[in-house]
Amino acid sequence: MLIKDLETLRNADFQSGVTILVDKPLHWTSFDVVKKQFLFQKYTGIKKLKVGHSGALDPLATGLLMIAIGKDTKKLNDLQNLDKVYSGTLKLGASTVSYDAEFEPDMFYPTDHFNDELIEKTKLKFIGVISQRPPVYSALKIDGKKAYQKARQGEDFQMKERQVEIYNFDITEINIPDISFSVHCQKGTYIRSLAHDFGIALGSGSYLTSLVREKVGEFYLQDAFGLEELIKNFSKPEE
Repeated sequence: MLIKDLETLRNADFQSGVTILVDKPLHWTSFDVVKKQFLFQKYTGIKKLKVGHSGALDPLATGLLMIAIGKDTKKLNDLQNLDKVYSGTLKLGASTVSYDAEFEPDMFYPTDHFNDELIEKTKLKFIGVISQRPPVYSALKIDGKKAYQKARQGEDFQMKERQVEIYNFDITEINIPDISFSVHCQKGTYIRSLAHDFGIALGSGSYLTSLVREKVGEFYLQDAFGLEELIKNFSKPEE
């Protein structure tokens, strides 16, 4: 049962199944948000209350995270398969090992050849079914260990390419070296990889500087609860 207002949420039967939309804050992991939802466990007095999310967001991304509670956790697989809409910004002329702003740029490239026409023409290469290689700094598992753990330990490995589908890729603002964009894509698409590959296709480099998940299936960020709002309304007074 999807709930969008506080009053209904306060009186909900959490064990029978509740789904809420949460706006994930910057620097929080998706699991950090899930852990906070255990405040419902204290609020209801239910000691064993299952909580899960429908698809992780990177710590440097914000936006829509779908949280399932109680019996609604059985629906998580279906929710994870929904397509996604993101907005974000990328910076041209440099690249990072994580494909985003977690690390400082380690390579720099020319940008003098950029113009609006080239950027608009190049984006067309990324619409439809494309191959991309996920970042080594990702939570995908390689031989039973998360890739980012292997990368931080200095292990040498390569991520496998995968096919994903980009339904729409719009450039919303060009202010070189910064570009704003919106993308509608299949689940499993790495926007960091899209930003990285876009720079290569332009004969340069680029990395993701901000990302917001705006939509999952037919669920919108504008209907999401703020995390602080939930903490304020469902925490015990002593907390």
